[in-house]
Amino acid sequence: MTDRAFVVVRAGALTTVQDRGRPGHAHLGVPCSGALDSPAAALVNRLVGNPPGAAVLETTLDGCAVRPRSTVTVAVGGAPCAVTADGRPVAWGAPVRVPAGTLLDVGAALSGVRGYLAVAGGIAVEPVLGSRSTDLLSGLGPPPLADGTVIPLGAPGDVRARVDVAPQPAPPAELVLRVTPGPRAEWFTPEALRTFTSRTYRVSSASNRIGLRTEGPALDRALPGELPSEGMVLGAIQVPPDGRPVVFLADHPTTGGYPVIAVVRPEDLPAAAQAAPGTPVRFVAVRSRRRP
Repeated sequence: MTDRAFVVVRAGALTTVQDRGRPGHAHLGVPCSGALDSPAAALVNRLVGNPPGAAVLETTLDGCAVRPRSTVTVAVGGAPCAVTADGRPVAWGAPVRVPAGTLLDVGAALSGVRGYLAVAGGIAVEPVLGSRSTDLLSGLGPPPLADGTVIPLGAPGDVRARVDVAPQPAPPAELVLRVTPGPRAEWFTPEALRTFTSRTYRVSSASNRIGLRTEGPALDRALPGELPSEGMVLGAIQVPPDGRPVVFLADHPTTGGYPVIAVVRPEDLPAAAQAAPGTPVRFVAVRSRRRP
């Protein structure tokens, strides 16, 4: 058995393997998946000398702990947290050399939600449809980490970091999502459309990798009934019967029958990955971008 591996000692609330996902399979009913905070995942990969699409671990709220079987170089980013090696503090947001047998503990998020652990060489689980990402909706990819799981690692290339340390955006105190009108905006009353872009919502504790659920004023429909299922895109904002908007994230279904009131600009979605329950959310209407 190769020593290019680590053993999961503490899996945490939800720790998954993620890379850039598996785009291009929506016609098969397969979501893209991938790291929710893709800039954070790309940065920790850069810190350990990996290509930006190498697979990393994505933690949720309370981190994880692993024990490498060989000496490795790691970096932790995303949600700020304490990081220790055999109980001794080590750097967050910078490359760290971890000797074989050392317990590397990624602590609970001090703010934000999702942390990212990159290892030089990348996580080397078997890819499925071209990606190593865990997809919670379809069940593709490796299952969420469990205590005792052995995770294989790739062979490191040039492990010299391309940067020694890099600034990372703080998790949002208020989540501002720029939106363009969705294909079913006419299903809502004029008052509901005004409410949607003028009132403040909050992130619900029921949020997950599939969607960011919100709490706040319900949006009334102008049309009764339900739609036949139609295609859904990343960032689509569905409004289920309770009237509270749901922002579709990486593991979202590829079809759905609830009306889509708007769509979030893609560059605003990484902040949604770090918005903790209770964070205020505002939807700001912007014009659609013109196609060249």
